[in-house]
Amino acid sequence: MNYLTESYVDSLALNSSAIKNGKDLVKKNSFPLLCQSEDGTIIFGECKGSGKDPYRCSVDVAKEGNPVFRCSCPSRQFPCKHNLGLMYAYTSGKTFITAPVPQDIVDKREKAEKREEKKKEPVDPDAPVVKRKTNKSALMKKIAAQLEGISIAEKLILQLVQSGLGGLDKKALQTAEEQAKQLGNYYIPGIQTALRDLTLQFRALEDRETMYTNVIEQLTTLQALIKKSREYLNSRLENPDHPMDTESALEEWMGHAWQIAELRESGRVRSESSELLQLSFRSYTDQARGEFIDEGYWSDLQSGQLHITRTYRPFRAAKYIREEDSVFQVVEAKELAQYPGELNKRVRWEEATFREADSQDFQKICASAHKSFPEVIKQVKNQIKNPLSDKRPVVLLQFAEIKKTETGYILLDEQGKQIPLADIPYLGEPTTHLLSMLNKTFLQNQAIMVMFEHNWQHNRLKAQPLSIVTTNEVVRLLY
Repeated sequence: MNYLTESYVDSLALNSSAIKNGKDLVKKNSFPLLCQSEDGTIIFGECKGSGKDPYRCSVDVAKEGNPVFRCSCPSRQFPCKHNLGLMYAYTSGKTFITAPVPQDIVDKREKAEKREEKKKEPVDPDAPVVKRKTNKSALMKKIAAQLEGISIAEKLILQLVQSGLGGLDKKALQTAEEQAKQLGNYYIPGIQTALRDLTLQFRALEDRETMYTNVIEQLTTLQALIKKSREYLNSRLENPDHPMDTESALEEWMGHAWQIAELRESGRVRSESSELLQLSFRSYTDQARGEFIDEGYWSDLQSGQLHITRTYRPFRAAKYIREEDSVFQVVEAKELAQYPGELNKRVRWEEATFREADSQDFQKICASAHKSFPEVIKQVKNQIKNPLSDKRPVVLLQFAEIKKTETGYILLDEQGKQIPLADIPYLGEPTTHLLSMLNKTFLQNQAIMVMFEHNWQHNRLKAQPLSIVTTNEVVRLLY
């Protein structure tokens, strides 16, 4: 169980409170019984609880990267604080006696092993892929409801525009927000969120000019979303056998939550092992969605592409969903699922192991960085001009120098082409000023990951530095 370290246990916890609660159990000596199996693949014990009987907890670590947690407590957190405490007791060097594994754990383990063996049974490569059957009647009803909801959203936007953006008061905004809530019954949560975001723009504490710029941009997005969604849904209504759009992000824009089975059926799952290294990470609050979002930016060591991971934690259920954090080791994902997208595809995995990053990994990342600034700028502009594309793509660039000027910092490539570096309001985390604190060696002939944004007021692209990659390390400016 060499991989069962304190940092690994931290990564399994749902949030910082769960980490604290688990460690507190160890500090309070709440485990009168600590045991491990003879082969060391299961740790188990008893933890004092609020009742007279202790909670019986166990952690099966036979399968690296996919521990199995069991506990007799009623907690809905997974892993619970008792499981975490048990693992922290092990990593802190507490004495675990060797003892026979309880029979109920043995039985459950055997059942799990049988399920795994069944999955490993050879599959006929010539056999057709069995896809789930679609309930056409239910699909037709859902699409009809979606189209009705889109019409309601369109009328609401028209009312806002006709009443005059400058004349919207608190009462009008409240009415619009109440009407937007009705869209929750029409299976278009993405469009509902976009409308909620529009009303929040009016409430933002910004100068009027900036607010109107953001509102116009959001209205443009909504108009394109409604138009394309209606066309797409009408085509599916005419032909129920027409598959879902897995090439663009339209389904996700409308609010569809992709299941890994759907991604697998559409060929968007890489079955061979994939290696990824996180270059930057952030957590933020999305009021329009009513969720906390944990977002990681990763380099794919095989393809050289930059991917994004996102974990959505609804406000009401946040304490039951694991809060993601920065990852500094290389993730070896058994299976990598890629969502529809463009420059930075969202990815996810269910099983993974970890290893320390080495110089070869950093060299691969540096080698995958773009050398030509004009080519990158053209690619970014082509994406940004699409209303339903990610407006803030992340790109890895090779640079000759980061130079300070009278007005700020600029990025120079080998040909002397420039990209201005500046903080993006969207991120809400300034990083550009950190460049002055770095050794000069980091500011010459390295690779840098930046997030682009189009400044509508000045009609120009700017980029915020997120991390600098050398052949020996990653210097994170945004964790």
